[in-house]
Amino acid sequence: MAAKKVYNFSKFFIPAVILSALLILSGVISVCVRGVNFGLDFRPGLIEEIRVSEKVAEITYNGSATINLDASSADKLTIIVSGIGADNRTIAIPYENGENVSKICEKLSEIEGISAKVLKDSTISDSGLFVSSEVSTALSPLPLSLFVSDLQSTVTSDDVRGALAEFQSVDVKSVGSENERSFQVRLGVSDSEAAKVLQSGVSAAISNAFNKNGKEIVVVKSDFMSPQFSSSLITGSIWLVLATLVLIFIYATVRFKWDFALASVIAIIHDALIMVSFISWSQMEFSTTTLAAILTIIGYSINATVVILDRVRSDLRTVEAKSFVDVLNSALSATLGRSIITTITTLFAVLALYFFTVGAIHDFSLALTVGLISGCYSSIFIAGAFISRTRRNFSFVAAPVKNPNIVQFKPQD
Repeated sequence: MAAKKVYNFSKFFIPAVILSALLILSGVISVCVRGVNFGLDFRPGLIEEIRVSEKVAEITYNGSATINLDASSADKLTIIVSGIGADNRTIAIPYENGENVSKICEKLSEIEGISAKVLKDSTISDSGLFVSSEVSTALSPLPLSLFVSDLQSTVTSDDVRGALAEFQSVDVKSVGSENERSFQVRLGVSDSEAAKVLQSGVSAAISNAFNKNGKEIVVVKSDFMSPQFSSSLITGSIWLVLATLVLIFIYATVRFKWDFALASVIAIIHDALIMVSFISWSQMEFSTTTLAAILTIIGYSINATVVILDRVRSDLRTVEAKSFVDVLNSALSATLGRSIITTITTLFAVLALYFFTVGAIHDFSLALTVGLISGCYSSIFIAGAFISRTRRNFSFVAAPVKNPNIVQFKPQD
């Protein structure tokens, strides 16, 4: 059997380290100059989810009990009856497939004291009926409006962003499918009282821009994230990554030796820094989804590195060579096909997500693509360069082979 070709990877170790150092350095400069485009999850401020809607019904209640309407579920409407002297109960009114608003209003009117008026007998969409988060859901003689999503709406996130041009630090993200789209609006603000003032201004600006022809922009969810919470989320994310690195180092130390473990950790730190550099270069939104991509690549990279290190450890006892670098080149050559095939097949799935999705998954797949390429590269060149330096003084003994010019390693640690 012909001997398998051994590639001289070691001659590329120094150029690879220099290239990586330059890329990471440029990333650090980009972070310092341009910063990181933190997404909605990492910035303090007001968060509102709005939806282009049609008002389809009004509900009123005349009675002594306390009745609350829960429209948070996409498949049912829930009526909660409570109060002194009332028959405390919960009534669920499910939406049947293709059911009209009039059918739901009939069921609501069967409840004592409730009157439901149909304004437009529309088919209930997949998102169900909903109410504005800016009004109380406790039923009273005052009418409470029910809405459905406007399936023919042509409003885009750029339209919403344009309507809010007077506000600073506005971020708009579209959520959901094309026909069931809602918009997540984020305004940077650090004080809860200021957020309340902004909330009324945002609602007025959006209403003036879009409330026409019976269409309404309804706020379906409103939250405020404090600076303490957002900063603690960033700090927690950093600690999460550091804890992952420590656990990987302990695992690799137990399985191999300290230098192999440190090489694997350096490789995955390299991958994380390359991804952060790319995120800063491209100004991609850094969200919890992006953080998940970094953690995914850390797991992928350590798996690829462990396969190579395991082959190096095996070849130390079986491969005849003149130096440790020869053994390293032999191990890298033997695992090269596996590394490339694994990376390419994984890229097929990731690139499919990149080309056929939008929003957070699109950014997630782009970050994964960069991380996969970096992970394959670092497992070979960055980890290999570190190990070749730590074991350059590895001792030898004469190998009992026919060729006297060949020596074999005698592991000392």
